[in-house]
Order: sequence, then C-alpha cells, then structure tokens
Amino acid sequence: MKIAITSRGTTLDDVIDPRFGRCAYFLIVDTDTKQVEAIANPNVALGSGAGIQSAQILAARDVKALLTGNCGPNAHQALSAAEIEVVVGMSGVARDAVDRYTMGTLAKAEAPNVAAHFGMADPAAETPAEPTPPAITGPGPQRGGRGGMGGGRGMGGGMGGGRGMGGGRGMGGGRGMGGGRGMGGGRGR
Repeated sequence: MKIAITSRGTTLDDVIDPRFGRCAYFLIVDTDTKQVEAIANPNVALGSGAGIQSAQILAARDVKALLTGNCGPNAHQALSAAEIEVVVGMSGVARDAVDRYTMGTLAKAEAPNVAAHFGMADPAAETPAEPTPPAITGPGPQRGGRGGMGGGRGMGGGMGGGRGMGGGRGMGGGRGMGGGRGMGGGRGR
C-alpha cells in the first residue's frame, strides 16, 4: 500500500510540512517494500486550487492514505473522492508518522481541520492567512505584518470576488429601469 506524507524535505528524516496543498514535498512510501519516492510539489506557489491539484498528484500515483498537518475543505473533498484516507494533526519527523500509521494508531479525519486557503500563510509561522477586510478604499500601507512587505497580493488582497462596488447586484435595485412602476403610466382602457 502507498501512503503520502507532506514534508519539508526529501527523506523520512525530514520534518512534516503542516500544509497539504502547498507543502514542499510529498514523500510516497510503499509500506510493503519500504521504498520512498520524494516528489517536489509543483503547486507550492499556486494562487488557488493547490489542494485539488495536489490531490490529483497523489491519486495518479495510487496513494491510499495521506498523513499531513492540515487539510482544507476543497482538498479534503478531492481526496475523499479519490478514496484517499486523510490523517491530519501530524507533526514531527516523517518516519515517526509512517511508523504510527503502520501500527494502526492514527485515526482517519472525517472532515477538514482548517479553512480554505489556510496554506497561503507564511509556512514558517504555521498560522492561517489573515482574512481580507471588507474594503480597502485608497492608497496606504499594505497588510501582512511582515515588516510592511504586504502579502504579495497588492492592495486588495486578491479576495474581492471581482464584483465591484455594486456587490453583483447592478445599479437598478433589481426592479429594472422603471423602478417597479411599469412604463405605461397606468392609463389603460
């Protein structure tokens, strides 16, 4: 059976990466032969969809279980659809996680344990990204809390949904141009 561990390095002696979709490496371990394959994660810098893309990588390699620190809702859904068992809350050295899994002491996660886009945070800080404020109305310092460097997403934080100031509702108040009064003036026969 093949299991995958999210890792910051290429060996079982490296530390588990707490992020799934944006981990540095996937260590694919064949529990029967003890062979280890390290795969550099091409989704580390992906703007969105990293968890889904990473799940597809594991499914293509016939992985049956994933050991990771955290897994968001989109990734968890994709992994479940691929029938890959997810174990979250892992930390420490990858080798220890493999040993614990093969001994049967780890429980499957029935649901995600973090919000979507958790992995976009600074990996060293191991904290989720700050939520985007409702509106940023003009020039000023960028957010990010890392010495004024911003989050690499510019002034808007990249989370506005592209609907503009009308919130996707248009400007007519939902009643058309006549304001809900009709256009005939009410003088029928």
